[in-house]
Amino acid sequence: MVAVEVVKVADELKNAYDVVVIGGGAAGLSGALMLARSRRSVVVIDAGAPRNAPASGVHGLLARDGIPPAELVARGRAEVRGYGGQVVSGEVDAVTREASGGFQVALADGRTVRARRLLLTTGLVDELPDIPGLRSRWGRDVLHCPYCHGWEVRDQAIGVLGSGPLSVHQALLFRQWSDDVTFFPHTLPSPSGEEAEQLAARGIRVVDGEVASLEIVEDRLVGVRLGDGGVVEREALAVAPRMVAHAGLLAGLGLRPVEHPSGGGEHIPSDATGRTEVSGVWVAGNVTDLAAQVGSAAAAGATAAAHINADLIAEETRQAVATRARGEMPFSPELESRVCEAVLGGRRHGL
Repeated sequence: MVAVEVVKVADELKNAYDVVVIGGGAAGLSGALMLARSRRSVVVIDAGAPRNAPASGVHGLLARDGIPPAELVARGRAEVRGYGGQVVSGEVDAVTREASGGFQVALADGRTVRARRLLLTTGLVDELPDIPGLRSRWGRDVLHCPYCHGWEVRDQAIGVLGSGPLSVHQALLFRQWSDDVTFFPHTLPSPSGEEAEQLAARGIRVVDGEVASLEIVEDRLVGVRLGDGGVVEREALAVAPRMVAHAGLLAGLGLRPVEHPSGGGEHIPSDATGRTEVSGVWVAGNVTDLAAQVGSAAAAGATAAAHINADLIAEETRQAVATRARGEMPFSPELESRVCEAVLGGRRHGL
């Protein structure tokens, strides 16, 4: 096995980088790791507000099942830094295009940094129904994804709250983990036709009436209170939130979230590599794939990073060919450094 040289880099924001990664979850850190291993100068700017912070563990992640979200992030940051990448705390306010073709990234605290390419991995915002007690239980006994939390609530009394077009599908999914599932249409019409037949066939009870609040005893969900005052005992409640990409900072580039084909929220569209319609901008994770779990988000970050590196290599090669055609010095690390400085006024590390 070839030994890896660990490069120590202070986490002080520099003036310019090959790639700025905005968002420090699984997708962002995985992308930064791939870029740092590709000898790119890369920084992750992270606001420190992960979507999965309330969860006790990350599930379905091979070899790391159950790892606390904070520990996974800490391990990822250490790996990125071990290859010379940086992780800087901060919140990005806006991104603008420079005349050079690169980008200027402005932080809320007034700092700015320049980038040749951007990888946006800021995730999404869960818009939950306005029901007293629901938000404070989110990620605990109020859940969304059965593949993330179904095992933890197996064989319990599970309620499913009607909140959108996928709610009946969600109830059918959770039936896999428990034979005691109750569907609350809430403000939606009561299921009819094929949906009603499916729920009945799977033994899923339907309780009509608007949900007024959750019943909590000793920091534990014990039931769902309806508008008429009745309480249905439940130990867990599944809710399909409206999921909206956290991407307002890209508005200055003309890149805005659009409705996802599933009808479950808004995302930033991209191709299979994470490339967006704006040249030089890639996305990965929940900001583009609303249903992505931690493992698939990390894989998407690595894929996007590999294509960003290839895109930079293509640009550098074009510049080298043009330089050679003019009869100037052959391509070399020194020339590559000059090319980077010409583009951004910055310098790749390790050269």
